[in-house]
Order: sequence, then structure tokens, then C-alpha cells
Amino acid sequence: MTDEIIDNQLTSNVPHAALRSLDVLVGTWQIFGPTHSGTVTYEWMPGGHFLVQHVNLIQDDHCTTGVEYIGYDADTDTLKSHFFGSTGDILEYVYELADRNLTIWFGQPGSPAKYTGTFDAQATSATGAWTWPGGGYTSIMTRVRP
Repeated sequence: MTDEIIDNQLTSNVPHAALRSLDVLVGTWQIFGPTHSGTVTYEWMPGGHFLVQHVNLIQDDHCTTGVEYIGYDADTDTLKSHFFGSTGDILEYVYELADRNLTIWFGQPGSPAKYTGTFDAQATSATGAWTWPGGGYTSIMTRVRP
């Protein structure tokens, strides 16, 4: 890693420490729920500044494929992501991971649309639910490859 000078300030090119909380996600996961199934794979982009998620899901007979980039946002002090879907969708999320509890907010923290889930002690599965006003669904993810 190198340092760079921006506005006469020496800045470190080291990934923000908050990103390390996402290490538990790295690997390939099988996703199951009442109306959806598929796989997602998380991997670190070279340099470690972004966790990249590759999505391949079937939900309600519709295929969802896309890629999500999760990185540290200094302006909001959050782990913010941008999802780019194969249908042209661009969605923003905020990830929070504390202990074994994962929250993925749609848009911003405090949004009524979110995922909340808990990893088992070995971090080989997580059980949770996506919820939003008037709806939601449960979802289980099981690690199939580290």
C-alpha cells in the first residue's frame, strides 16, 4: 500500500478498519427462502478497500443477477454499498455487523426496509429476514465454500 498527498495532507491508502467486520461474509453462500433460492459470493477486491458480492438468485420466478461493491464511506462513517443489477437497477445499502448480528439497511440506517440476521457460532450459516412496510420474507444462507 502507498500513501498519497491530497490537499497537502498525507493520507493512508490502508483500508478502513471497519471493513474487517465483513470478513465473515467472504465465501460462497447458498440462499434459501419461501420464494427464493440461489447463490451469492463475497470476495475482497485487490487492495482490500471493497468487498464485492456476486448475486445469482431466483425470486418469484424472476432471475436476479448483479454485483455489489461494499466500502467504507468516510462522509457517513458507514459501510455503504452500491448494487448494480442485470436489469439496470442501481441500489444503495448500508451494512452493519456487530457480534454475530448483520443488518443491511436499504438506503440509510433507520430505513424501514432492511435485512436483519444472525450468524451461528461457527459463521457457517445465518438466519434472518428482509422486512419493509407491508411485507417481507425469511432467508437462510449457508456457507458452501470459504
